[in-house]
Amino acid sequence: MKLILQRVACASVYVDGEKIANINRGILVLFGVEKGDGEDQTSFLADKTLNLRIFPDDSGKMNFSCVDIGGDILVVSQFTLAGDCSRGRRPGFDRAADPDTARTLYEYYVESLNRSGLKVTTGRFAADMKVQSVNDGPVTFLLER
Repeated sequence: MKLILQRVACASVYVDGEKIANINRGILVLFGVEKGDGEDQTSFLADKTLNLRIFPDDSGKMNFSCVDIGGDILVVSQFTLAGDCSRGRRPGFDRAADPDTARTLYEYYVESLNRSGLKVTTGRFAADMKVQSVNDGPVTFLLER
């Protein structure tokens, strides 16, 4: 499982020209599932997403989590994170989980985040989405499990 976490000032998702989700200060999560991933990895990464200290305190140090600041979270499914670009010129997706498994774990991750009480919104699974964001910092992390 691979996640890209971006600390954002704001972010939104559009499908067919319609805005379907938006957040203010918080985290944009690009969520990718690989073969063999399960609920254990998903739970671990949900906790890490909520509690990773990536927001600055008054002295500019990263001492606050999304929970600490009451931030928003936008989760966007991103199967291309499972892409393998090591050979040739076209990415291979042999490592990507099948769509049913990926959807189940994506929904489980979102449900886990929702239990925090924070505002959690999503893109549309398997849709062609346009994602806009204002990366704050920029601060971006790759989480793998």
